[in-house]
Amino acid sequence: MATWIATTQDNKLADKSSEIESTHATSASDLQLDGNEYQALRGFGGCFNELGWLPLQTVTEEERDQIIKELFSPDEMNFTFNRAPVGANDFADHWYSYNETDGDYEMEHFSVEHDERTLIPYIHRAQEWQPNMQLFSSPWSPPTWMKRPKAYNYGRLVQTPENLKAYAKYFVKYIQAYAEHGITVNQLHVQNEVFADQKFPSALWDSEALKVFIRDYLGPAFDEAGLDTDIWLGTLNGPEDMAWTGGYGMKLNNYNRFVDNILFDDGARKYIKGIAYQWAGQNCIARTHESWPEIELIQSESECGMGDNTWEYAEYIFHLINHYLRNGATAYTYWNMILDDQDSTWGWWQNSLFTITADTHEVRRNPEYYVMRHFLHFVKPGAHVLGTTGHFNSMAIAFRNPDGTIVVVAQNALEEERPFEFADPCNADRGIKVTLAPRSFNTFVLD
Repeated sequence: MATWIATTQDNKLADKSSEIESTHATSASDLQLDGNEYQALRGFGGCFNELGWLPLQTVTEEERDQIIKELFSPDEMNFTFNRAPVGANDFADHWYSYNETDGDYEMEHFSVEHDERTLIPYIHRAQEWQPNMQLFSSPWSPPTWMKRPKAYNYGRLVQTPENLKAYAKYFVKYIQAYAEHGITVNQLHVQNEVFADQKFPSALWDSEALKVFIRDYLGPAFDEAGLDTDIWLGTLNGPEDMAWTGGYGMKLNNYNRFVDNILFDDGARKYIKGIAYQWAGQNCIARTHESWPEIELIQSESECGMGDNTWEYAEYIFHLINHYLRNGATAYTYWNMILDDQDSTWGWWQNSLFTITADTHEVRRNPEYYVMRHFLHFVKPGAHVLGTTGHFNSMAIAFRNPDGTIVVVAQNALEEERPFEFADPCNADRGIKVTLAPRSFNTFVLD
């Protein structure tokens, strides 16, 4: 049996299974399996942001339950691999950390009390629907008294032994505090976007500083505390070997002097369970996967758009998912699951799966919701990415679910209808032929 679900701008999630033509072919020029099976997927997810939780409080309980159910229920979007900030991120209601007491190297004043009003109940609501949820966390900024300048935005962690030891203790206490609230932090990613010096909470880290912190402070602190939370080198928004800086100026970096400088250090490497890439990191993931195939990779933050939630940007997100999964990522994490339609706390509004309007509290599902659903509802955790060949290779990707079903997610990015044929050389019964609508997203489930 074959199922075909199609989405266009005018017709969402239409069941077109009756229009499938069985070809019983074992080859197809558009897309066919090539016999290779690649990484198993942890799953898909999104980030628990305060500016997502707050609009949820403005709708009815029934509407709130429906949104949470659609995101996290195994029968719906099935978000299983999700992210949380350690302290404030750029979509927090305001900037904060868990300890703003200057010089408190023993973290005696550490507290997640702030999160008990927003992020923790947000995660608890998700847990009601998603019994198999995994969570990874990362900071956007250390406590301000550890930084130069002393501010949430811009700057760096001051690399003194006292600071580094205290910061490692900060992460231990965060994981322990969340555990007391019934939330397991499966992975700790050392810093969000280590190359981002921004007006929102951020902190720059160079390669040598990351290596020393993981090797000499964070790893040993986790060992001493008996934590089974994995340490990840993430989230990396680069490095970019070359970036234009305006006009004809350019900035040169070196991928190998950043990533390999850390991974070739055995003391640091023994603690690093994986690497997370986002934004400009999309240009690095293939290089890491080729050189370090034994290291697990994920995509940690979907690129955010400009808040207008266009069909064109949803098409770009389809490309990003395809790119990351084809280059070894075991997970793809969306950014803002829910937002209202007002300006952000720092001036850059962004896309989201759901919009809850601030004036009328209307719930809208945006184009990227449908892109994600074409993957998440059908591709199950544990599915393997399959190798394919054909003229649709840049617009399609195939998976084998744990139950043996084959899932093909295909885009037609052209402005015209296109015939599409798929074949499995090992099973002629999976050969199909259809006509894809212009600029459409399509999912095929083949028994």
